[in-house]
Amino acid sequence: MPVLTQMPSMGDVLKYEVNPNYTRETITLLQGIPYPVGAVLGRVTLSGKYKFSTHTGTDGAQSASAVLLYAVDATIADATGIVIVRGPAIISRAALFYDGTVDDAAKITTKLGQLTALGVIARDGV
Repeated sequence: MPVLTQMPSMGDVLKYEVNPNYTRETITLLQGIPYPVGAVLGRVTLSGKYKFSTHTGTDGAQSASAVLLYAVDATIADATGIVIVRGPAIISRAALFYDGTVDDAAKITTKLGQLTALGVIARDGV
């Protein structure tokens, strides 16, 4: 019997939010890659567009400022996405995806702290 694998969904990432009209925003993602559900994003200061939040940099995206709620394919062109940008909200730590430069526990803890400052709390086992 074949094994069916279901792609992650918004429900795997978002566990609680006070009010979707308050916590969510529609944003523009920079072209170049497909963004998975749960991508931890940063806002590029000059353009106002979002991309994966990097560990270092000077474009503004080094600070985590959003979590993507639905997968978006921005391979060919900039694309629109829906994100959590403020809380109160609880997200699942296990469902988050980070940029390749966020590659150890200390860097992940930094990103989670940046989200916590926005009221977006990551929890284990939710």
